[in-house]
This record gives sequence, structure tokens and C-alpha cells, in this order.
Amino acid sequence: MFQRRPVLALLAASAAAVLATPAAAVGRLVEMELVDRGRNEPLAVHAHRGEAWVAGRPGTRYAVRLSNRSGERVLVVLSVDGVNAVSGETASTGQTGYVLGPYQTTEITGWRKSLTEAAAFYFTALPDSYAARTDRPDNVGVIGVAVFREKRPEPVALPAPRIDAAPLGRADAAAESSNGAARAAAPPAQEASAKAAARDERLGTGHGEREYAPTVRTAFERASERPAEIARIRYDSADNLIALGVIRPRRPAPVQPEPFPAFVPDPKG
Repeated sequence: MFQRRPVLALLAASAAAVLATPAAAVGRLVEMELVDRGRNEPLAVHAHRGEAWVAGRPGTRYAVRLSNRSGERVLVVLSVDGVNAVSGETASTGQTGYVLGPYQTTEITGWRKSLTEAAAFYFTALPDSYAARTDRPDNVGVIGVAVFREKRPEPVALPAPRIDAAPLGRADAAAESSNGAARAAAPPAQEASAKAAARDERLGTGHGEREYAPTVRTAFERASERPAEIARIRYDSADNLIALGVIRPRRPAPVQPEPFPAFVPDPKG
């Protein structure tokens, strides 16, 4: 039986207000998108066979932007390459994560090292990824979130009114009914098999320099052991995504002959 125990999670810091970019985000209860920190722009999401894909460039630092679209607190367990971004454990939905307030947006910029620091996320070759360097390379190339709603406080039961005597010898009887119907959770979706293709070195996420990223601890009690939502983004280099058929290669525009191709050049000498 599932026991609802308070989770000691991290309270997410709010990010600056951003314009909605549906083409770059996945998820409904909590929207997730990857942001190029150098350009401060969301990375475009490419839909392919039911999966959301992002093209990364080696060396680029990125952040995971999370936007709570609900009017209540939620717990977000963040997995990067199959590793919990807070605890460093092999990721599981029952672990710790970040708590977002109602309609809050935050950016997770790295692996949590302490309450004040995080090691920056950046795209890198698979052997240099944090997961591979800790002997866990099997799930490199995917970023996922498991979202939990918060348990609502139990209503306070009021004591029944005391009746000393029933008027005219009669007393009305009261009946109670309770509804114990529970909502069934959908089974997890089966992962689609990848298309066999010749590919370059896969991308992973590295363990970069430590940066100032303050947070605090907070208590959170899940409403259910099952996540209310699971969302994920897969990523790799643009060349690899072209090889997989996720994105189309850019073809150079054909050169058209021009009768007057340029202006008058300067003379030599």
C-alpha cells in the first residue's frame, strides 16, 4: 500500500518572465523546454514518430526551463541522461526533485551540488557525459520530468451537535455516504525503437563548471505514488538527427546564372 510521506525537495527559484513558445515545449501540467544559455533562446523541438527531439551543439551550455501551468504546487523529478539532476542517483520517479509554485517558471541550469551551487549542463560527446563518466551510459540522450500533484489537506471533521431530547418524541436520522472511487493511472508508454542508421558520436550532457544557483529545502507530500504526468525530450547532434530522419538536411539554393553578376570592381594595382 502506498504511504504518502512528506518529501524533502528543493524549492525552485523563479525565472524571468518569458514569452510562450509552444513549438519548443513539451508537457501540459508542466511545460518543459531546453534553452540555449548563450543565445537565451529555446531550442526548437522536432516531432518524429511520437517523440520530441532537439538538436544540440557540442560545448553549448543549456538549461531546462520548467513552467507550472496549474494553480497549485507541483513536484518535478528531473532526469538527465537517466540520472536524477538533484541527487545524482540513477533516476526513479519516487526520488526528490524541485517544487514549483502555482504558475511558476524556473530554469534548472545544472547538476545540483549544494543549496548554493550547480554544475552547468552542456552538450558533449557521449564518453564525456556525466552519465558515462559514472558508468551509466545506457540512457544518454534523453531528458525527462515526472510531475506530482500535492496532497490536499484532509477536511476537518466537525463534532456532531448534541441532542438532549427529541422534540415531540421524534428524532431525525442522518446518513452519511462516501465516494471511494479512485482514478486509474495510464500505463507508461512504450518506448519506440530507434531507426538503425550510421551515426556519429552521440551527444550527452556534461558536468560543467560550478555556478551560483541558490535554492532552499521544502516539504512536499505527493497526492499519489504515480506521476500526474511524464514528459521527455530526446536530443542529439543535428547530423545524427538528419541520419535518423528526424530533420531534413538543408540543401543549398541552386546557383542561377546572372547576366550582370556584380558592380564595377576596383582596378588592380
